Amino acid sequence: MQSYHTRRDGPLTQEEIEEKYQGVQEELREVIKWKKEEKTKLKEDKFKTHQAKSACLRAMKKVERRMGSVEGMIGYWKNRVEGMTHFRASIELNEYWAGLKEKAEKKDQEKFDKEVQGRLPKILKGK
Repeated sequence: MQSYHTRRDGPLTQEEIEEKYQGVQEELREVIKWKKEEKTKLKEDKFKTHQAKSACLRAMKKVERRMGSVEGMIGYWKNRVEGMTHFRASIELNEYWAGLKEKAEKKDQEKFDKEVQGRLPKILKGK
């Protein structure tokens, strides 16, 4: 995995910023490749055990989380290439990640509510 934090004296040069931007774009290509591999595994559905299928589904969740992270870093480095300061670009990156977290929480809440709604009539009928 790539490390985004390095210890150095002074600010990054424009060439270093562009180099990091290119590196993150390369990482996005790798994550997209990983996502395609996991999707093809799910489509083929030739799992020997149900644990293998569960592992593939967990990997898909990891891929989605990583996609969001890498896309956020692409936005950060794009802002830096365009001349934005580290401070301002970091604020926008944190806002992006907060938005992703809110979407994930909303999705989880909707899934939970749907599950509860499905069980509610059974609970009431049992009384």
